[in-house]
Amino acid sequence: MGEIAAYFFDSYAFFEIIGGNKNYLPFSKNVGIITTKLNLLELHHGLFKIYGKEIADKYYDQYVLFAIEIDDDIFKKASALKAVLKKKKLSYVDCIGYIAALSRGVKFLTGDKQFQGLENVEFVK
Repeated sequence: MGEIAAYFFDSYAFFEIIGGNKNYLPFSKNVGIITTKLNLLELHHGLFKIYGKEIADKYYDQYVLFAIEIDDDIFKKASALKAVLKKKKLSYVDCIGYIAALSRGVKFLTGDKQFQGLENVEFVK
């Protein structure tokens, strides 16, 4: 049996999967999920605005099992990344997620145009 591929799910990826984007079907089953509670905060907020508390809570609770802890080293590296890539205007949450993916040796799954062309990114629109 082969290994199951794991990805760091950016908030963008969660929204696309929940929204039924067919390009994200390969990532909706039989993959390992890694994320942070910060990404889930973005997901919850977006879903709350569109669908209300019940749906937002449902998906937060479903995915919180995959949230990893963020250590100080990740915060420091994310801060440096934000400074180095300042022209891309990345959010702190995006920088933290990207560095967390690197630190775990998994691809950062997103369709956020700011990440297109960066190493270690699985870019899906």
